[in-house]
Amino acid sequence: MSRSIVGEKTKIMADQKSIVVKSKPRNTETVIRFLLLFCAAVSILTTVGIVFVLLFETIEFFKEVPLWSFLTDTKWTPLFIPKHFGILPLLSGSFLITLGACLVALPIGLMTAIYLSEYAPDRVRRTIKPILEVLAGVPTIVYGYFALTFVTPLIRDIFPEAGVFNALSASIVVGILILPMVASLSEDAMVAVPRSLRDGAYALGATKLEVATKVVVPAGLSGIIASFVLAFSRAIGETMIVTIAAGATPKLTLNPLESVQTMTAYIVQVSLGDIQFGSIEYKTIFAVGMTLFLITLIINVIAQWVTRRYKEEY
Repeated sequence: MSRSIVGEKTKIMADQKSIVVKSKPRNTETVIRFLLLFCAAVSILTTVGIVFVLLFETIEFFKEVPLWSFLTDTKWTPLFIPKHFGILPLLSGSFLITLGACLVALPIGLMTAIYLSEYAPDRVRRTIKPILEVLAGVPTIVYGYFALTFVTPLIRDIFPEAGVFNALSASIVVGILILPMVASLSEDAMVAVPRSLRDGAYALGATKLEVATKVVVPAGLSGIIASFVLAFSRAIGETMIVTIAAGATPKLTLNPLESVQTMTAYIVQVSLGDIQFGSIEYKTIFAVGMTLFLITLIINVIAQWVTRRYKEEY
């Protein structure tokens, strides 16, 4: 009888120890859960804070400058007299360089992705892809001086009328900058396409090129579009290359051989510290920043809609 009692006591003590041991992982999970929640909250609050600062200063700017004048005036001279606050020259410069960069990066990046996904042997793929990703790690200021000292002289040899600072040079180098992003993300989207689709196309007599362009690319279209949008957003938000290579002349033009100024380059110019805090010139950087933020937001919303519309699930 006493042995059974002792045995039950021992069993109860063992159960209590196991309960204590099991409670530690639960406490750890609770701490980790709150830590992850804190990190998520910091990210959200940071975004809200950025939007709040932009919105507050932009409202203060539009108390002094009419919105219609900001959107329609063809001159941007807030640092000179007479002052003009038309955003169109900065918009045209930003889109001119961004579209030029996309013309360089998107076709080359997509063809590179097709080669890596469908044609390249595994050894070649493992060699080329890391090299492409190294390009994405080069500081943008290095790209800027590369554009100014190497690309621009080549352009002026071909087009003597081109200026030392011109949009074409900046477009080419920004295209080189976003090329690894397009190639890498598009290749990942194509590799994710099931092998059965390729085998089915080959069984029907399709060539490798037909399989790549008519089966793999449409099947991975959502990921390819996502890479294009990320590249476009990266290009329109690029700062150092356009500041160094494109110049600082806000001009409403579509000629890539002329000097232009982008929205990001203007923000850099005003942020150097020569402008009085709280002045109308100071507030222009927030109005320009809000414009850039809204453009990027609209592009991403459209891209998400297109991605959901053409997404393929296997």
